[in-house]
Amino acid sequence: MNVGTPEGVGGDGGPSARASGDRDGDESGSGDGPGRTGALAGTLAAAESAAPVESLDVVARMLKERLGAAAVSFLITDFAGGSVVRLGTAGSVDTGEVARRIPLRGTLYDDVIRTQRPSVEDEGEDALVRVVAPVTNRGDAIGLLELFLPSVPGARVMREVGESAHALAYIVIANRSYTDVYQWGRRTLPLSLAAEIQHRLLPASLACEAAQFAVAGALEPADHVGGDTFDYVIDRDTVQLSVTDAMGHDVSAALLATLLVSALRRARRAGACLADQAHQADRAVREHGGQGYVTGQLLRISLTDGTSEFVNAGHPWPLRMREGRVQEMTPEVDMPFGLHVPHAYRVQSLDLRPGDRLVMLTDGMLEGDADGLDLPGLIARTRALHPREAARALIAAIVDAHRGHLQDDATVMCLDWHGTGHSRRCADTGADLTDASDRVRPH
Repeated sequence: MNVGTPEGVGGDGGPSARASGDRDGDESGSGDGPGRTGALAGTLAAAESAAPVESLDVVARMLKERLGAAAVSFLITDFAGGSVVRLGTAGSVDTGEVARRIPLRGTLYDDVIRTQRPSVEDEGEDALVRVVAPVTNRGDAIGLLELFLPSVPGARVMREVGESAHALAYIVIANRSYTDVYQWGRRTLPLSLAAEIQHRLLPASLACEAAQFAVAGALEPADHVGGDTFDYVIDRDTVQLSVTDAMGHDVSAALLATLLVSALRRARRAGACLADQAHQADRAVREHGGQGYVTGQLLRISLTDGTSEFVNAGHPWPLRMREGRVQEMTPEVDMPFGLHVPHAYRVQSLDLRPGDRLVMLTDGMLEGDADGLDLPGLIARTRALHPREAARALIAAIVDAHRGHLQDDATVMCLDWHGTGHSRRCADTGADLTDASDRVRPH
């Protein structure tokens, strides 16, 4: 989605941004009323009337015409969250084409995703003004909307940019099941068959915010993909999370993980309690997984009273950070799923209080200990980050410790528990700004 990009207008971060002010007095106001509703409805209607692969281009042309922009682009975050990819028009998409990757670290794009606040970059004189806004839904940073305007925007224009960016998040979510364009855009490298299977097992959104919690997961496949997965779901009065690790590597591990995750989802969607979910998953792996087995953790938290239920099937213990201190939680450990020996699964409770951060991980995250990586210390140092950035920072540290070549998949889920006393969240643009990460500070 790149409409009329002028020569030299790209997106590699550039100089630091500064806040914009109103161009004139009538730019201010609440933004409520028919004008605001009409603009948003018009954006959604235009996207709906277009083919799924062209919906973003239609919105780009609307914004270009309405705001007088020289260029409008949508940039999608890749699977790892370490870069963005500028999506072109449908006609330029070729399944053999490699997406142009723009690393996030140290760029304006990185700051916008972390803070979830739009930035305005004005270099003065006759230069175009660059506006970058987050495209986010319920804390899931889908990408960025980038515009190049002829002058510094005022409050009304910035409000319209923010609303359009939020609408874009819904447009992407609504259309990504009909086309591979968004999947293509998130891949900076071709996936192996095992990695393709593994990615399809992950939740559609890797992060989610609700009033009572915020959760995010990240996964880095090994050179020879293992069987790591994570999952979460929000029901009317509970949130459920799982982290699992299937034995083996490559396609065999991915198929075993598929069996396990499918069994868990089937049981969960049938209304099974946590113990029954564990038993049904165990039976599925025993009956159909050959001699394979899967370790895992299942967690269910009540959103009404904060009580928790937890099953540990041969998996590494979770870590909890409370009041600046990180410690390993040590519930009883039961057998992995699929072992052909008599065993049962105990439903236990985890001590979670408002303000806690819980980190669930796979054993690939612990391999960094051999290289001197202090994982509890890193969890403590990243406490100020949103779970979205914290999970990615933990994964990045493991990858760096192994010089980019993991022997086992590394997976982490990061949950911030706010407590049942929080019943609402302020997220007009798709993210709760009170929980957002700070800008990257230069060393």
